[in-house]
Amino acid sequence: MALKINSTAPDFTLPSTTGKDFKLSEDFKDTPCIIYFYPKDFTPGCTAEACDFRDNIAYFKDLGIDVVGISRDTIETHLKFQKAHELPFALLADIDGKVCKAYEAMIPLIGVPKRITYLLDKNHTIVEVFEQLFGSRAHIKAMIAKVKEVGE
Repeated sequence: MALKINSTAPDFTLPSTTGKDFKLSEDFKDTPCIIYFYPKDFTPGCTAEACDFRDNIAYFKDLGIDVVGISRDTIETHLKFQKAHELPFALLADIDGKVCKAYEAMIPLIGVPKRITYLLDKNHTIVEVFEQLFGSRAHIKAMIAKVKEVGE
């Protein structure tokens, strides 16, 4: 079960592919954002999802919405994945899974992140949540639909 809509997203700090630690409350201060959790770099579903966000990044940027991806992969793996697919957003390494757990984005027992996407407003209140492990391409569609709905 995901975190609830209208609740405040937990703050966190994680290593980033930018080369410095990412802190939600500082790096995305007063900025709406999408945080998407995914199981593993270089797997077919995760690659499709990352490329979908890449291909639609201009839509979100034009609205002032930043995007960041989180998995339990290392920064080294993230950097290779980011380079291979020309991803224009940071990937964060949640090696111990604490942030995944805080966002209820961990599959119990096996310790792998769920495929779950959160849309946060500028105050980091959760506006939308989309959770579907096998529908990687549906995540971007759900976020675009919600952004359009809120914008109307």
